[in-house]
Amino acid sequence: QEENMSEKEDQIEPCPLTKEILIPVCLFCVAPNGLAHAFVKLQLENRRLTDMALVSSFVHLRFLDVSSNHLSDLSPLAALTQLLWLKGDGNMVAGFRGQPLGQLTYLQWLSLALNRIKDLEGLEGLGLESLNLIGNGIQRVSGLRYHHLTNLVTLELRGNKLETTDGIYLPNLRRLYLAQNTIKRLEGLGKLERLTTLHLRDNQLETLDGISPNMKALQYLNISPNMKALQYLNIR
Repeated sequence: QEENMSEKEDQIEPCPLTKEILIPVCLFCVAPNGLAHAFVKLQLENRRLTDMALVSSFVHLRFLDVSSNHLSDLSPLAALTQLLWLKGDGNMVAGFRGQPLGQLTYLQWLSLALNRIKDLEGLEGLGLESLNLIGNGIQRVSGLRYHHLTNLVTLELRGNKLETTDGIYLPNLRRLYLAQNTIKRLEGLGKLERLTTLHLRDNQLETLDGISPNMKALQYLNISPNMKALQYLNIR
């Protein structure tokens, strides 16, 4: 599979972002100085982009959609300090190390579904409230640290390769979606004291021992069709 991916990458032709692409797809507003217009929203999905360096020139951007391209480097985003919303689904981002997301202090909503992310080391975002990482190849969640993600309330990790829940130390988290992984053990969930929603559908759970009494806010738990866990629940 990795060889096939490498072959596909070799076939991708370089396609940098240009002003000709930008002009028809931007939304303007009056700049803070009142003397000029500024880009506040860009929709650049499905443009075959391999490079978005030009984006760094538009420092007033609030909303950016670069889905369904061939992007692996997010470093041009470092200059977009007012960005609130970022969608980069269906690209080639391999991880968070060396990426500038920690510098985007106003970023509240981030979606990088269907990329090539395997771990969460280096992930930061003090203003981040919602994070969508559906359909990557994430095998562990050890990179989720509270002091880097203090405001995160919704975490989407469906369709990855997780075998355990250990490593999610996010006390403010409210909604956690872990369906369609290969989770066998529930570990470390006792730290999620404010969690209200937990989706564990389509995993390989054998018991529910990891559901902690500390999770007093939990209102909704979905574990079907983890048959062994359901049998365990009926017996208990």
